[in-house]
Amino acid sequence: MHTETAGNNGIRRRRHGAVALLLAAVVVLAAAAQTAAAHPPRGGVTSRYVRKHQASDDMPLDADVFAVPAGRNAPQQVHIGLADQTGTAIFVSWVTVEAEGNSTVLYGRAADNKLDLAAEGIITRYTYYNYTSGYIHHCTLANLDHGTKYYYAVGFGDTVRTFWFTTPPAPGPDVPLRLGLIGDLGQTPDSNSTLTHYESHPGDAVLFPWVWTTGNHEVDFAPELGELAPFKPFTHRYPTPWKASESSEPYWYSVKLGPAHIIVLSSYSAFGKYTPQYKWLEAELKLVDREVTPWLFISTHVPWYNSNNFHYMEGEPMRAQFEKMAVDARVDAVFAGHVHAYERTHRYSNIKYNITDGKCTPIADRRAPVYVVIGDGGNVEGLADELTWPQPAYSAFREYSFGHAVLDIKNRTHAYYAWYRNHDGNKVTADTMWFTNRYHMPNHDDSVYSIHAPASAKPNKVAYASAY
Repeated sequence: MHTETAGNNGIRRRRHGAVALLLAAVVVLAAAAQTAAAHPPRGGVTSRYVRKHQASDDMPLDADVFAVPAGRNAPQQVHIGLADQTGTAIFVSWVTVEAEGNSTVLYGRAADNKLDLAAEGIITRYTYYNYTSGYIHHCTLANLDHGTKYYYAVGFGDTVRTFWFTTPPAPGPDVPLRLGLIGDLGQTPDSNSTLTHYESHPGDAVLFPWVWTTGNHEVDFAPELGELAPFKPFTHRYPTPWKASESSEPYWYSVKLGPAHIIVLSSYSAFGKYTPQYKWLEAELKLVDREVTPWLFISTHVPWYNSNNFHYMEGEPMRAQFEKMAVDARVDAVFAGHVHAYERTHRYSNIKYNITDGKCTPIADRRAPVYVVIGDGGNVEGLADELTWPQPAYSAFREYSFGHAVLDIKNRTHAYYAWYRNHDGNKVTADTMWFTNRYHMPNHDDSVYSIHAPASAKPNKVAYASAY
């Protein structure tokens, strides 16, 4: 029997293409004091950064990141996800190719031969047109403790591989939490660079489960190929905690991690009034307890605010349905992808329009979320480099470069956000902002606490202990 050990949540330089949020908690310093004085919103900045235009081709199948693990029927594509709302249950997923193999997972708090707990998983396969998947294993590890490191092993009877992860912290208003933001990842050299940069952050930033958000590349609806079931590959490969969220489908759900309540929406499922997703969101927002989870975020694929000609205004239908809900609920930020570029907005809303009054221009609104487009993970289609002009008033900073972002929640009132472009060093921030909480500081103008690295100078190093 061959045994292999890997840390970092089994990543081992293997790159997957689904849109995701990465979660990690880390002990951090208390947030710096902020003034509550009112300030007018700053004007928008369009980055003058000049990047190298390199071909965005998928990495070849013989690239080292796709190397098949050694050993007979060795588990591959190992990844984890949340199996409940708070992280006391974790999905472990992997693929075997040569045979079904064993779906047992041994796990525990000690490494090596001291894994004293066991769970049995299930096996699924699917065929899509002329492709048949390997044997896809999903196993739920339940009754876990918060904020605890666990080791686990898979592949018994053939080749055993051992990994580890750290569970998220329990819900609580002042629990530090780190959220990693990566969208439209792809399987290109730029994708590899994005994950390499992300993994370079210190602490447990790459060890927490993924939170998946479906996008257009996950729909896979192709009647011309005889494929009539949307999301077929996604549903077979990436389980979500939708049942724990009392959702009716796997594509919209919520999780509560430390001080954050995160709502995941599906841009490519029905969301009109009275549809299951609309009714679920309406009910979910009423369940949010900002005394326990003061930070409220929404993740969806198609941006509601975007000043790039690529996919311009594609998010308007969902924005028209859900934006007032988000403003009324004092959502802190909405994260999206789809546009292969980066953009962050000021707090703006456009909820006054009622067909007859003509009030259809976005206005500054401190009740509104910050909208972040983070579709710059490295998709093979390349960068979205056609910005609209003039830059809209709602747009605070925009740039078409590949990269990722990190959001460090310090406590119930403050969170530090930083965006990193791939072409810079690992500790260089290209756009930063201090978020103030919309529940505890609803009238505070946090738009003045943002910094953009000048294109003509070397950006400053990160001034905090780490870098969602």
